[in-house]
Amino acid sequence: MLKLKPYKICWLLLATPVTKVSAQLTVFNVSSSTITDKSKISVQQQFEIQDQIESSTTLTYGLGKKWEIGLNLVNLNYNIKEKSINTNDSSIVSPYAPLLLANAQKVFEINDILSFGLGAIAGTNLTSSHNRKFVYYSYANMLASAGEQDQYQVAAGPYISNHRYLSQGPSYGFQCAVDAGLWYKKLHLMADWISGSHDKGRLTLGLEIFLTQRLPLSLGWQRSNRDGSQGAVLQLTFLPQ
Repeated sequence: MLKLKPYKICWLLLATPVTKVSAQLTVFNVSSSTITDKSKISVQQQFEIQDQIESSTTLTYGLGKKWEIGLNLVNLNYNIKEKSINTNDSSIVSPYAPLLLANAQKVFEINDILSFGLGAIAGTNLTSSHNRKFVYYSYANMLASAGEQDQYQVAAGPYISNHRYLSQGPSYGFQCAVDAGLWYKKLHLMADWISGSHDKGRLTLGLEIFLTQRLPLSLGWQRSNRDGSQGAVLQLTFLPQ
């Protein structure tokens, strides 16, 4: 049986003929590098569920000219067994938590088929028993889409970060994401992957169900690169008109 590693799957997807990305903030953990329309607001709430529930909230505001900015509240982790919020502001064995971050993204259209996106999130931990520290995650994505209404979408490229955001492991690598509209704006197949043996390195596969045109609900399965541990993902996105 032929076995393909996640990064090989991403490159195969990029080699497929494709045509301009549009739709949501992230697929699961990888930015789709799409831009919120000018003066519009997009909101996304995600829960990753393993031995703890990890909450991530993202808000973006469109500035126009393919720019957007926003805020993120991430790594708000609820320990199910201890029934408490986990915090970390001193060890890189796990990512610092919780984090309040600003986000910014700019997309450059190359042609009707391809675009190029640059983005970053940066900020600090909210707990301060050991002082607040700077954290960041930045990336560059090549974007492509295919099909009527851009129903098949791919984003892929390198990232660089620090250990306070990622945890122990490599601080740079590769990320990719796929959003396939099997039944466009009703049922989508989604997948993304972040390379690396750090805490953020994982493969996620799932489905996106559009409760309404502006309110897609995503349900997914995750597998850690580091130890193979598995979990579930629940994500709700509010899209502007």
